[in-house]
Amino acid sequence: MAKFAKSTEHPYIISQAEFCGGSPVIKGTKFPVRSVVNYVLHQGISPEELVKEFSHLTLAQIYDALSFYYDNKELIDKDIRDNSANATPEITG
Repeated sequence: MAKFAKSTEHPYIISQAEFCGGSPVIKGTKFPVRSVVNYVLHQGISPEELVKEFSHLTLAQIYDALSFYYDNKELIDKDIRDNSANATPEITG
């Protein structure tokens, strides 16, 4: 039976209120994890292509962002929904 770590460290990911409204970003940048997910998983751009397009990023950062996504899928999926161009405000009663 596989053993899973109780908590995984993501050295390249940080969340701070002053960056992207508190959304997780790649440390030292304002590049959101949700953007990595959109480019790589939804648009099919390889991590290598993404690094060529955004030369301030490294492969380690991209892969850590993807790892963070899989460890926090619900959080990032909500962040993607909340920040999509077609997002509509949630109605609360």
